[in-house]
Amino acid sequence: MLTTLHLDAANPADIARAVQLLREGRLVAFATETVYGLGANALSPDAVAAIFAAKQRPAWDPLIVHIASAAQLSAITSIPASLESRISNLASSFWPGPLTLLLPRNAAIPDAVTAGRELVGVRVPSHPAARALLQATGLPIAAPSANLFGHTSPTTAAHVLADLNGRIDAVLDAGPTTIGLESTVLDPTQTPMILYRPGAITAAQLTTATGIEVHTFVPAEATSPPQSLPSPGVGIRHYAPRATLQLVEGTAAALNAALQSLADEPKAIGVLLPTDWSLTFPALIEPWAHWNDPEALAATLFSGLRALDDRCAQLILAPLPPPGGLRDALRDRLTKAAMPQ
Repeated sequence: MLTTLHLDAANPADIARAVQLLREGRLVAFATETVYGLGANALSPDAVAAIFAAKQRPAWDPLIVHIASAAQLSAITSIPASLESRISNLASSFWPGPLTLLLPRNAAIPDAVTAGRELVGVRVPSHPAARALLQATGLPIAAPSANLFGHTSPTTAAHVLADLNGRIDAVLDAGPTTIGLESTVLDPTQTPMILYRPGAITAAQLTTATGIEVHTFVPAEATSPPQSLPSPGVGIRHYAPRATLQLVEGTAAALNAALQSLADEPKAIGVLLPTDWSLTFPALIEPWAHWNDPEALAATLFSGLRALDDRCAQLILAPLPPPGGLRDALRDRLTKAAMPQ
């Protein structure tokens, strides 16, 4: 078993150690503004294979490649002239930031990164620790979320270590992430553009920036494991706590009614409870955030689910926000986390 180093992003020597490890083809988890990513040299097939092994991630699920700036796109993509203006517009509008673009790959990207597909997911993160790491390595870094496959995404270094301690070389601790949900994933090579995963950058923002309509991807019903997914973030069951997750359409009355219906349930029941709501029946309560503050709900969703797991909840009740804006991303993560195994 590896000894996982716990490095401090505020320490230049620790940043240098993380850079050295990545250049050696090793695995380093690091904070982005969305969640912690598990990084490795995206140009090294062996380093990429180590990501899949550490996460126990199936080969059909592609990775996102992180770069320091849009100037690095030419090293990993082959964007046709017909798309250059559109890509440039999106990059200047949303990078650095929580937007992943699916772009035509070039031969430098190993097949494993894209699950054999012709488009590679790329983004420029805005988190200062991620940017320092990317600039210092000079490498494109493949980095899915730094957790075991299908489990709740990590928003702190402690979450990373809970899943991957002894399985990766280091975690670069920069404190809690700010957005708390994974990046928006967009295929801009089609018209209308295809939104594969909602996030902090919304479909309305993308259309406003480009003047191009955005359609949301609807997966076909899965009957067997796929050969490959068309994008990161479209697997059916994902983001899941160890406990069974039960969703309640979002009102305090509905949540209390659901809890009342479980009064004779022998399982330990946890509730992800908006801070402006109250319960009339006993449960393991994990304060979430104000119901009308989607940014705060997003930032604390995964930490709340992990906290209830740590408190040994066997069943978790969580209210489902109404659709619209960032709430679409919350609905996406909660719905996938509640899927049966």
